Amino acid sequence: MRGPLVRITSVLVAGTSLLAAPAMHPAALATAEAGTVKAGTVKAGTAKAGTAAKGDLGKDLDAILADSRLEGATVGAVVRDARTGAVRYSRGATAQVMPASNMKLYTSGAALSLLGPGYRFRTGVYARAVSGSSVKGDLYLKGTGDPTTRAADYDRLAAQVAARGVRRVEGGLVADDSWFDAVRTPSHWDPTDLQYYYAAQTSALTVAPDDDFDAGSVEVSVRPGAAEGAPVEVGLAPATRTVKIDNRAVTGAPGSPSTLAVNRANGSDTIVVSGSHPAGGAAYTTLRTVENPSLYAADVFRSALRAHGVEVEGATERGRTPKGAAALAARSSMPLSRLMVPFLKLSNNMVAETLVKAIGREKAGEGSWTAGLPVVERYARGQGVPTARLDMADGSGLSRENRTTAQDVSTILKKAQSAPWFSTWYRALPVAGDPDRLDGGTLRSRMRNTPAAGNVHAKTGTLTGASALSGYVTDPSGRRLVFSVVLNGYRGAAPKDIEDKVAIRLAGGDPAAVRTFRTSGNAPQLECSWIGRC
Repeated sequence: MRGPLVRITSVLVAGTSLLAAPAMHPAALATAEAGTVKAGTVKAGTAKAGTAAKGDLGKDLDAILADSRLEGATVGAVVRDARTGAVRYSRGATAQVMPASNMKLYTSGAALSLLGPGYRFRTGVYARAVSGSSVKGDLYLKGTGDPTTRAADYDRLAAQVAARGVRRVEGGLVADDSWFDAVRTPSHWDPTDLQYYYAAQTSALTVAPDDDFDAGSVEVSVRPGAAEGAPVEVGLAPATRTVKIDNRAVTGAPGSPSTLAVNRANGSDTIVVSGSHPAGGAAYTTLRTVENPSLYAADVFRSALRAHGVEVEGATERGRTPKGAAALAARSSMPLSRLMVPFLKLSNNMVAETLVKAIGREKAGEGSWTAGLPVVERYARGQGVPTARLDMADGSGLSRENRTTAQDVSTILKKAQSAPWFSTWYRALPVAGDPDRLDGGTLRSRMRNTPAAGNVHAKTGTLTGASALSGYVTDPSGRRLVFSVVLNGYRGAAPKDIEDKVAIRLAGGDPAAVRTFRTSGNAPQLECSWIGRC
């Protein structure tokens, strides 16, 4: 999983424009790590029942998975009747595979079951004593992990403090992130990912710079200077003093190519902007993670306090809210049921990791991965997933140490149908070919103008060397099917077109048309968003 954009090109199926595999940036074309790909694991599939579409389902899916890019790859593919669980097709069903973002199916199901659809994150402002218009001592900003808190929300908290008549804080501002532990990122995440928004630090107190809730990141905007040769103009949103800018970039000649680079070294709070950007060129924006999310949040809140006429005399530092402190302001997030939409539609890694820590805090008394992940695994075991076949290293799927099987993913999908929260979860899954960003999500540009469009509700997954698509599809007879396709160690770019072929065939696509699914080299490019979002 890397920072550059994934681009998807269109394909032609029997004269109809569809979508195929994303062409990854060259930096993301590395093969899977040694030991994660099992050569020779592709075996013949088996059809267990009939299909409403013409042709033999087993043979058709075998033909799709016979693609030369999967030679020597680990292929897990399962199709089941959603009501009875009867297997319609199986290939490599119990082979352990790296699921990428399909791991979010486990995390989201566990969160809805264990925290509940009505669960909300809470952020509060506290003081030990207020006298007249002054807070005697420190002002405390305490978070419980809310990944949806934006600068405007901190402004509303500051307005509440000012409405209490407070105009002065005689002490400092204390950022209380103690609801979670101090381990911000899993040790096994790729260090080269850590400056990108999909690998931000997980903290109990943080800021989301956008409506996607990319918590722990700041938006960097770069505009050309007044004239060729002048420094470019760099801005941060939300504005913060906890992140420094080292601007080395210049304004290039009009019409010249942009060579901008925006980088933050691990462990540093300085973002370096280098290269050139053409005079008259459009603004360039990107996200970069911050090194101290708690202090970042406190700084944004402190600026909001000042804007509302509340001055803090002392410094900003991390600490704990004392027992007995009085609440001056409070905020509750949207319920988990609503958060599921941006979480699953956009495959938000930071929401996933926050939920793991929240589960740990609520169910094991500790907001950490070491507490939360075993609870999620116990949930999966209760759904029928064998303990020996599931290894959860994180909640998002970003870790290359995660392992599960296509069979077990299909079990999670089947069992979820009987949960009281299923309709919420089902609606939160990306919908094939739906162009609306918060309906189609990471499938919005895939399978358009096919029987799968508007039909397939499924979770995507992409890492270098790992690609997955698992979810629900209704066949032409009206029967709902559960399917999971997880591919590891394939050749070249992520073979999204292979996953799409499987889903289209299950939705009733003509077998002959599906077999002619081809990439068109001169088609317009459409974004799948960052690799971390696919």
